Amino acid sequence: MDEQTNPGQGAGPEVGRATGQTPGQVTGQRTRTNLGLDTRTAPQATARQATDRRSDVGRSGAAKFLGDTWAVFTREILLVLRDPFTLIFSLLQPLIFLGLFGPLLTGAVGGGMGGPGGSTAATLQWFVPGVIVMISLFGTSMTGSNLLYEMMTGSYERVLATPLDRSAILVGRALKEFAPLVVQGLLIALVCIPFGFTFYPLHAIAGLALLGLFGVGVGALSCALALAAKNREWLFWGVQQSLLFPLLILSGMMLPLEAGPSWMQTAAKFNPLTYMVDAERALFGGTFASTEVLWGVVAAAVTCAVGLWVGIRRTRKSV
Repeated sequence: MDEQTNPGQGAGPEVGRATGQTPGQVTGQRTRTNLGLDTRTAPQATARQATDRRSDVGRSGAAKFLGDTWAVFTREILLVLRDPFTLIFSLLQPLIFLGLFGPLLTGAVGGGMGGPGGSTAATLQWFVPGVIVMISLFGTSMTGSNLLYEMMTGSYERVLATPLDRSAILVGRALKEFAPLVVQGLLIALVCIPFGFTFYPLHAIAGLALLGLFGVGVGALSCALALAAKNREWLFWGVQQSLLFPLLILSGMMLPLEAGPSWMQTAAKFNPLTYMVDAERALFGGTFASTEVLWGVVAAAVTCAVGLWVGIRRTRKSV
């Protein structure tokens, strides 16, 4: 009986003899094909990889940092834009807070608590910058909460596998949290104009830029806290909430500290948020040349530098 030959067997030597290749070469070629590598396009792939490496070298320094920051920011902000309900709610919430708390503050300040005066216009001029700082702090301090979710789903590890600059990851995430706050701040200021609030566009832009610098540092610290509290979400929220409200109260954001006890006034001097609130009130009041603005710039720069230093060190340890 003639032996039946399997079509998938015994073809190697014949193909090798027909093409002038040895069986080992045919086997190696099959292995590369099975792995999904096309030997005909290998030189092109090698050329592309070499081009990418030269491109990475050419984009070193500030250009690479800015490009990586923009890539992270774009990725993060698209997630916000895909959920318009959350964005609209975040825009309305400060207005509700201002509408309910503003009248109470007007009466309290008018009662001799050392504030700017009892008129609605003067109260808004004093209170609106504090509200803008407050929503900025709320947003950037919760940057780590999104990071906690990404660590649980595993997407954060995929981001770390990319050649993105570690500082760009922190800055991009913080700017994503700060971008909606810019819209919120401008919206609050514009809504308060009919009630006597005086709006200075250039000074407001400078104030928001200063808050952006401060927010990058706070966002980086929030990410560092999230990395330290990995798999312990309760620890992140416990520390974040325990620090957030004392900082708000001791900054004089809600009520004038002049009416408080001496120990609170002393503690406020060690709170960087105090200098940010004073700087924002000076800027939104139409003043550039002020010691409050200078100290606000110093506080924002120091917070940004410390936050990035701590955040980058923690990110590298988590790799």
